[in-house]
Amino acid sequence: MAQLNIIARITPHPEYFDAARKAVCGIIEQTRAEPGCIEFRLSENVETGTLHLYEEWEDEAALKAHHEQPYTVAVFKAYERWLAEEPEILRLHPVA
Repeated sequence: MAQLNIIARITPHPEYFDAARKAVCGIIEQTRAEPGCIEFRLSENVETGTLHLYEEWEDEAALKAHHEQPYTVAVFKAYERWLAEEPEILRLHPVA
């Protein structure tokens, strides 16, 4: 099992910032209850208009299963309209 950490910077168009924030907040509890989810946390930077997701998963399979959930698919679909740019995603593996 190789733990996987994800840090994502999400930049919505200003007029969709609140909708994007609400959409991610709306799936936090469901995501945290998924098998393999260790942490799923959203932060925001109102000065830059960005959202930042911090995720910890037991392994790649758990993340893949998360991306297949209907609620995650719905958020990704909305992102097609809401985002000003592609999310910046760091995929990290803990060292210790």
